[in-house]
Amino acid sequence: MDELPVRVAFLRADELTDEQRAAREWCERTVATVEDVALADLAPDDASLSRFDAAWWHRGEPLDPVREEAADCADAVSEFLAAGNGLLLTLRALSAVEPFGVDPVAPDAVGVETPPEPSGLLKKRTFDAHPLFEGFPLRELHTQPAEAARPFARYEGSLPASGDVLASTIRGEAFHVAQKAAFAWRVGQGDLYGVGSEVAFLPGREFEAAEAQRRLLRNALALLGGDARRRPRFTDRPDDAAGFEAVREELADDHRRPRYHLSAPAGWLNDPNGILQYDGTYHVFYQYNPGGPFHGTIHWGHATSEDLVHWEDRPVALSPDPDGPDRDGVWSGCAVVGDDGTPTLVYTGGRGRDQLPCLATTDDPTLETWEKHGENPILSAPTEDIDLLETDDWRAEFRDHNVWREGGTWYHLVGAGVEETGGAALLYRGPNLREWEYVGPLLVGDWEGHGVVWECPELLDFGEKQVLHVSNYSHVEYFLGTANLDDPSFEIEHRERLDYGDYYAPQSTRTDDGRVLAWGWAPEARDAEAQWHAGWSGLLTVPRKLSVEGGELRQRPARELAELRRRRAAEGDISLAPGDSRTLDLSGNAYELAFDARTESGATLELGLFESPAGNERTVVRYDGDELVVDRSESALDGVPETSEQRMPVEGDILSLRAFVDGSVLELFANERRCLTSRVYPTRADAEGASLSARGGSVRIDGLEAWELGAAFEARERGE
Repeated sequence: MDELPVRVAFLRADELTDEQRAAREWCERTVATVEDVALADLAPDDASLSRFDAAWWHRGEPLDPVREEAADCADAVSEFLAAGNGLLLTLRALSAVEPFGVDPVAPDAVGVETPPEPSGLLKKRTFDAHPLFEGFPLRELHTQPAEAARPFARYEGSLPASGDVLASTIRGEAFHVAQKAAFAWRVGQGDLYGVGSEVAFLPGREFEAAEAQRRLLRNALALLGGDARRRPRFTDRPDDAAGFEAVREELADDHRRPRYHLSAPAGWLNDPNGILQYDGTYHVFYQYNPGGPFHGTIHWGHATSEDLVHWEDRPVALSPDPDGPDRDGVWSGCAVVGDDGTPTLVYTGGRGRDQLPCLATTDDPTLETWEKHGENPILSAPTEDIDLLETDDWRAEFRDHNVWREGGTWYHLVGAGVEETGGAALLYRGPNLREWEYVGPLLVGDWEGHGVVWECPELLDFGEKQVLHVSNYSHVEYFLGTANLDDPSFEIEHRERLDYGDYYAPQSTRTDDGRVLAWGWAPEARDAEAQWHAGWSGLLTVPRKLSVEGGELRQRPARELAELRRRRAAEGDISLAPGDSRTLDLSGNAYELAFDARTESGATLELGLFESPAGNERTVVRYDGDELVVDRSESALDGVPETSEQRMPVEGDILSLRAFVDGSVLELFANERRCLTSRVYPTRADAEGASLSARGGSVRIDGLEAWELGAAFEARERGE
């Protein structure tokens, strides 16, 4: 490669080490014109950097001895970047983003390592096209040999406050997605790139991946020293409508992405949080990792809707505070409107091994900006009469909040685990949202299969009866009965799964017209590598109306979903003799089906979904009069979920089914009572066929209706 027409300032804080000297010599020999610049010379009014196109600080030694010196030249660095220039920080110099004033959150993992296998960078799906990776067609990029000691600085338990994560770490063939290694910041008109690991020059011997390292760093210096207008401006951490739209369009060609289910713009989504209808607008907050499609560095994402059908992304509502009780994650919670009309979030902050209940409030009518309570945390785990479970991760399993008001009293449920007993929902009460007294356990699971910890408890009042549901690591269990809030207890009349498939951590809100609407998390049923390659993970189910009728819990799709209907694809009655099959005129894998089915003795109805043209891929829903089975054993040519079958009992002589198909999710509503959510991943983009057939006997289909459905977000609607 030819030498770049770039003048590089090679920064140093003291005498060059062997590692720095090797990096400098490589740069001067093959890349660009290089000149040493001491940090001590960069006084605030100094113009030493003005004659350079780019600056590079490559440091393998700890930053702490020179941190103050780095802070002293923050103004000079800021001025250099503001003028449109570029700065590259590699290895432990990445930590200088904090003293340089670029980001208040510094890398939390710094040291020296000697991996036993070759290692390197793992590109993020949303940054596949970033010119930093020009010349690297694969997402996996090995840059370092095995068994070589090298320094590193990474974000692992934390995330930059503002920078984009461009890549994580790969070792051998294993993805270490939480070890975030390459970053980009925009500072004024300039740019800062950081590569905190996998770019060491020592030992000086040649190794197989050396050329990949050189190309990567050459790309960085060419970009940072070149025309600022040619550097990419895309970010997957946007804060405005245009930015969110750009992120969604980046992933819009994925046939497994949902069209009308609520999902994050990119990255990771899990529990729905803080669901609220406020001044007529629906707000759904959710557990969100903007750093990538994996569980970690949790923030609160935010989406709004006026009609429960069309949604808009909003800026991140809550982020971890590096000095606060939520330093290690803003975990699950709820939203309420306080006594004085103030919208309030109650959430779990994570710091070290402690789970700490916290508050945030706002006077912003859009609910986009929040102020955390100055005296967080607002309560501690109970110490009286209950021995909370301690695990390797947490000092006490004590998290997730459900808050409501009755009369002049506030009530507060917290999920927990009790040592040598099981999961528990613990009850508090208080005169306001800041002062709480522990009342006792509302319910403790002490039966077989109860689960050791109950997450995301929620108590719903339907008048004479109440419903308590909990998520027990495996599934969501609900209890129908009577709650006593004075002498806390819950008298169980019926216990069952709320959903028989891929469904977890639901949360509800009571709408202005009195309905209880619930959303649940539909987690991925594919491995972490597949999620990384996709660039997104997790979605929320469609809103479900919950009610208690005739002593039973009922679940129905929210009526507003009918507004999504576009082309009517089928209607009428169908009789299927044994062996008969009928293809449905559906395409696109974003549709709704509704029908009533009757089977004669010994007969089975098969509803084929996600069918490829040659039939090698298909997901089958079977009904034999007693249960529904979702068979995913042939759902994809390139692998199926670990649990290929999901089963749900169905009572009565008729199956009244509503099915919602959307990219990689299937939601089944049976007889307006039971639900089964399933995740499937057809390999082929044209695996979008649907059919009905009868096996072993005759099947009668009455009132068949099928509609192709529109999109929740404008970017998806226009992508058709």
